[in-house]
Amino acid sequence: MLHLRSMSENDWPMVAKIYGQGIATGQATFETEIPSWEKWDSSHLKACRFVAEREGEVIGWAALSPVSSRCVYGGVAEVSVYVSTAHLGQKIGSQLLKQLILTSEAEGFWTLQAGIFRENKASIKLHTALGFREIGYREKVGQMNGVWRDTILLERRSKLFQH
Repeated sequence: MLHLRSMSENDWPMVAKIYGQGIATGQATFETEIPSWEKWDSSHLKACRFVAEREGEVIGWAALSPVSSRCVYGGVAEVSVYVSTAHLGQKIGSQLLKQLILTSEAEGFWTLQAGIFRENKASIKLHTALGFREIGYREKVGQMNGVWRDTILLERRSKLFQH
């Protein structure tokens, strides 16, 4: 049975391990090293971070990061969803993203966004299945191991807020 709960600092060793697995794929992030807890904690919103746990083992996590420090973007956040490689294809990412959407709306967020490598078809499919739409792409936005990479930009607008 899968249990979703708020992430705590005590979860960091397993969260970091799963993040490292994502980094190793070369398809999840431009990051090349796992940050310290302090660095990660300071760059993610406290209210919107979750772990998926099965039989006491953390097997996935999701969190939001602010897109800007400017107050006008206070209701806009960037999504991160990671699942351990041993548990891919089990709808864990979907459950984590659903929880992130529900909690973000309760916290007053009106827009969630994601920047996903063009080649990461599974992540794009997950996000579009949960109401994200492609709004464009950033061509050769960054280099990874000497190769320029594109990212697909997706966003989800909450229907709870009038725009």
